[in-house]
Amino acid sequence: MPYKIAFFDIDGTLLDEEKQIPQDTIDAIRDLQASGVPAVIATGRAPYFFAPIAEQLGIDSYVSLNGAYVVYKGEAIYRRPIPREDVEILVNHASTNSHTLVFEGHDSFYRNTESHPHVFNSVASLRVAQPGFDPNFWQNEDVYQIFLHCTADEEHLYASANPGLRFIRWHDTAMDVLTNDGSKAQGIKALLKLLNIAPEEAVAFGDGLNDKEMLEVVGLGIAMGNSVEELKPYANYITTDVSDSGIRNGLVHAGLIK
Repeated sequence: MPYKIAFFDIDGTLLDEEKQIPQDTIDAIRDLQASGVPAVIATGRAPYFFAPIAEQLGIDSYVSLNGAYVVYKGEAIYRRPIPREDVEILVNHASTNSHTLVFEGHDSFYRNTESHPHVFNSVASLRVAQPGFDPNFWQNEDVYQIFLHCTADEEHLYASANPGLRFIRWHDTAMDVLTNDGSKAQGIKALLKLLNIAPEEAVAFGDGLNDKEMLEVVGLGIAMGNSVEELKPYANYITTDVSDSGIRNGLVHAGLIK
């Protein structure tokens, strides 16, 4: 089947362990774009976390915040904030457990405590600026995703705390919090509907737990060689590592570049 669009996760997919885009990946994306097939970012990151990456690759369309905020050619076409009542429940529960939250809007993000090493360490791992401080941000602005800062052995405290939310670990001290049915797949489907492209005509690349639904919804789901093992059973194809021409080899397998 001739594929018409390709979606790319960022961390561990477009970016290597040093948070750099390998030159071979840059060249492969440019070859894809030259063929007329659009490249779209699909990430758990907020837009302000990856603007330089998108600019470097010449990409102006993205599925961000794990599918909750979608932009096509610079224009927002889909928004799915977390219901405020669900945020309030989590705020109260996290406060009881003395866990810090970071609220992510579409253009800014704020923590609800003055400072915390878990916040600093997790955000620093993304190599982006630290969040501001505004414990009331969620009351005044739409929140598309939340960082909940706790360790793996504390996750059980949230297992049944709020059935409207789901939790996906991305750091030793942090989890993404999104709507219970939220995923990159939801944002991808919204963009494909706008473009009149069938899911079977799309390719997606990923490496983490939050890529599972994305790889399942498209016609060709490609897991990076460096993917977490739990993701690989959901892929149609496993390419090489991000630092070993993983993107190029996956695009060649898909028949999108030579």
